[in-house]
Amino acid sequence: MGGHAQFSSLVIVILTAFFIPILLNKLGLKFLPVVVAEIIAGIIIGKSGFDIVHAGTWLNILSSLGFIFLMFLSGVEIDFTVFAGNSNKRLLPNGKKEPNRIAISSVIFGLIFILSLLLALLFVWMGFTKNAFFMTLIISTISLGVVVPTIKEENLSKTSIGQIILLIAVIADLVTMILLTVFVSTQSGNSGQMWLLLILFGAGIVLYFVGKYLRHQTFLETMAKGTVQIDTRAVFTLIIVLVGLSEKVGAENILGAFLAGVLVSLLSPNAHMVHKLDSFGYGFLIPIFFVMVGVDLDLLSIFKDPKVLMLIPLLLIALLISKFGPILLLKKWFDWKTVIASGFLLTSTLSLVIAAAKIGQRIHVIDSRLASAFILTAVISCIITPIFFKKLLPRKNVEQRRERLVIIGANQITLPISLELDERNFEKRLYHTKQEEKDPKQLESYNILELEDYEEETLEKHHIFDSDIFVAATGDDEVNERLAHLAKEHGVERVIARIETMEKRELLKEKNIEVYSRYFSGQILLKSLITNPSVANLITEQENALYEVKVKNAEYDKTSLRNFPYLGDAIIVRIYRENESIIPHGDTEMLVGDKLIVTGSKEHIGKMKEVLA
Repeated sequence: MGGHAQFSSLVIVILTAFFIPILLNKLGLKFLPVVVAEIIAGIIIGKSGFDIVHAGTWLNILSSLGFIFLMFLSGVEIDFTVFAGNSNKRLLPNGKKEPNRIAISSVIFGLIFILSLLLALLFVWMGFTKNAFFMTLIISTISLGVVVPTIKEENLSKTSIGQIILLIAVIADLVTMILLTVFVSTQSGNSGQMWLLLILFGAGIVLYFVGKYLRHQTFLETMAKGTVQIDTRAVFTLIIVLVGLSEKVGAENILGAFLAGVLVSLLSPNAHMVHKLDSFGYGFLIPIFFVMVGVDLDLLSIFKDPKVLMLIPLLLIALLISKFGPILLLKKWFDWKTVIASGFLLTSTLSLVIAAAKIGQRIHVIDSRLASAFILTAVISCIITPIFFKKLLPRKNVEQRRERLVIIGANQITLPISLELDERNFEKRLYHTKQEEKDPKQLESYNILELEDYEEETLEKHHIFDSDIFVAATGDDEVNERLAHLAKEHGVERVIARIETMEKRELLKEKNIEVYSRYFSGQILLKSLITNPSVANLITEQENALYEVKVKNAEYDKTSLRNFPYLGDAIIVRIYRENESIIPHGDTEMLVGDKLIVTGSKEHIGKMKEVLA
């Protein structure tokens, strides 16, 4: 193909990727994942549609890079803090004690895999495929790329059922990726060299410890800004090195990319770094890959072959059966609707099926028609299963989870704060080191838990990092700084530290650690009292203070403030949207994820929080 034709195809693909999310937004098709819409658009402009796009050198390279980056971000998406377990089991809304998440998730995936194998043997017996193990991998995969955003949209990330669904998806992602690599090695005749995979994993371990050491080096922190962006360079170097090494040892390049993502996730990157990687991947390379998946789909060959056409509904049924059977174990703890909704969400599958289909076609395990049938089935599953999940999930029965708050350091600020925080919203634990002069009555009245010291081993022993908000509030800046870093390394979502030194305050803020200071807080409040007494009174008054309300209910997404019926005497002062600060007016639309700064009576603020939760 000539250079002009190649460039024309590239332009069409880029324009398609650009306009798809805009069209979804304008048409109100929120139920349809963007990546699925990109595949459908690719089908329309590809060989199964108008046939105006033809793969060339540029598109092939960009599509391959998009595939590699998709596998990398799949690794980054794995939140290993979910494996921390739940030693302090809470009661579910129905009064039952929640199960051990890791144990039940592992058992459920084990049953999914066994049931998938039995169904795969049935497909072999019916003559659809000759390789039962490959079919097992197709049936047992679960799409993290669909599960994670759906769980977040429904505000289930920190609930018991949400964590169990995430754990099952994470285990499925890890296991099927590794087994796919082993399968490819055996099918390609490299089974005798499978020990070379140990070199790849060994390199990954070495790179993890190197990254863990370097991430705390101050000279690298200064190089992460401006035109150097050393952190971004390090990530891309890691991807290329591990992809190159995986191909060198005879493995699939996607394993190296996935391993690179896992390492980045284990190193707990800050939110800004993850946002940059997501922006680059989902803003450029990955859309090209998904559009090209649609372009290459040969639907005409599927429709011409009745047997392959029959495979699509049968495979979809197999996906449902493989997930619905094992998920019934959760009926012991959850209601029927929640269990069935969970089964539907776990049926969604996409990225790994596309990967397996492309690899299977390349190593001649399946032909192009079967590969197209697998991908089309995955697309259908991603369209219908999230819809059924959202429709069936009983919103009101999902537990309203209290945030787990840990405060280190009992003093004149933290003691009264621990009493004033609403028990309905926070599960509070206050810790201090053992001291001879501590009054036993004070320990009991404030529920202070004593520690031998503030060392990492001691904190881990008492499961202190198993929290949502970690506050380091001792009287020592050095201790608070060290504890804040430890909490971040252990995956605590929000970390707050008392720091009086200005230089340290700025450094910690760059690490997404929130800081406060008795001196600076008092200085700001005194200045406000002198210059703006009304504002200072508004902040400090108990009845009409300022509150933060998060918009989580998708029903009010894109609702203008003038049409929001639950304001009462509450006034929205400001809306924070990512890094944007918005002064609201009647036509301002709320979006899911917005933080509303409001003032008004506690009754109406409470009602607003309840409606938007």
